[in-house]
Amino acid sequence: MKPTLMLLSVLFCATFHVSFSFIDGLVANGNFELGPKPWALNGSVVTGGSHAIPEWEISGFVEYIKSGQKQGDMLLVVPEGAFAVRLGNEASIKQRINVIKGMYYSITLMVARTCAQEERLNISIAPDFGVIPIQTLYTSSGWDPIAYSFKAESNVAELVIHNPGVEEDPACGPLIDSVALRTLYPPRPTNKNILKNGGFEEGPYVFPNTSWGVLIPPNIEDSHSPLPAWMVESLKAVRYIDSAHFSVPQGTRAVELVAGKESAIAQVARTVPGKTYVLSFAVGDASNSCEGSMIVEAYAGKDTLKVPYESKGKGGFKRAALKFVAVSPRTRVMFLSTFYTMRSDDFSSLCGPVVDDVKLLSLRRP
Repeated sequence: MKPTLMLLSVLFCATFHVSFSFIDGLVANGNFELGPKPWALNGSVVTGGSHAIPEWEISGFVEYIKSGQKQGDMLLVVPEGAFAVRLGNEASIKQRINVIKGMYYSITLMVARTCAQEERLNISIAPDFGVIPIQTLYTSSGWDPIAYSFKAESNVAELVIHNPGVEEDPACGPLIDSVALRTLYPPRPTNKNILKNGGFEEGPYVFPNTSWGVLIPPNIEDSHSPLPAWMVESLKAVRYIDSAHFSVPQGTRAVELVAGKESAIAQVARTVPGKTYVLSFAVGDASNSCEGSMIVEAYAGKDTLKVPYESKGKGGFKRAALKFVAVSPRTRVMFLSTFYTMRSDDFSSLCGPVVDDVKLLSLRRP
């Protein structure tokens, strides 16, 4: 083979290897369907060493849970496939993932609380980490998809999922399943929108063939937002939804404000003091049986607009606009829901109004 052809071949293989390594989806054995050998288990407790679960390194009291397994009177259900893991006191699972230095990524994982009421989860990819409380149940199934994001500081990221709890029962800890990765591309403002990612098209990995959406935790627990350009400025999470499973006003993604005034999204935009702007957006419902009177409160600096929406829980939306004069070079745009709402077909599942297609434009003087 000629040297030039050999070089091209090597470059092609290297390029193919890199692109193959960064396909969005489950990480290696991310659904834990590949389990320990029978000799590496004592009941459900993994006893076969730190590498007993393929592709993962474990530490502490880790259990390999089969769907339908009982714990006292509680039936443990696995959301995807047949197996999950449970992290006991100070237990952790770890995996090294090939990434591209300098790029942003989002981790999505399924989490369920078991017997402890104040369970938390520590997710870290050095030097970033976040402690995410999971005592609030957003769905009646007990499982919630949670997103966490990070900036790659090298070409290999070490993902650690750790239970920092200390319970009387060492087996009392969160269940983990379906760990997935998605590359995030930071959006930029355009001449059609001063806000970035106003349609929420850029966001965390959403599991296909599921109707859960993804919870984006508050920014106080996450140094990088899984919803690029937006912050979750509240005590509770917001839900990221897709058009394959929900009603979305525009495009393929939107945000559902699921926890009343405790669930808010915000972005700071560059503005010119004294100039007039219009903030336009869509308010609707996700077609998930979230019925009743809803109000979305929109803020632009010191100006506010309350948009009522009567939901029948079957999809639909209306548009609204807030005209304001900027008073500073930075204007905070924020949305929240006035009320808490529960699904009419499931009083254990939180829901709320949907916000989408958010645009901020300046008005020319007549």
